[in-house]
Amino acid sequence: MHVTIEKCDEATLRSRGVFGWPIWECEVSEFEWHYDQEETCYILEGEITVQTEGGEVHLGTGDYVTFPKGMDCFWKVSRPVRKHYSFSE
Repeated sequence: MHVTIEKCDEATLRSRGVFGWPIWECEVSEFEWHYDQEETCYILEGEITVQTEGGEVHLGTGDYVTFPKGMDCFWKVSRPVRKHYSFSE
């Protein structure tokens, strides 16, 4: 399982409905996470390192990210995060 990261322009984000999604915020922290559903998110602010079985990915402002259903990972938030998010089966 792999994390997918894209850079999208504003028109693409609008066409996907990103700006209507809820916003999640998190302070600097570290935690384990399991995805029961696929999550797609758009990072508005912050820096995160996510460790998975497949390696480590670095996420930051402007990243459009998809986490697959069933993924286990470890989040290290190094700068406070604000992101739009959406879950799907």
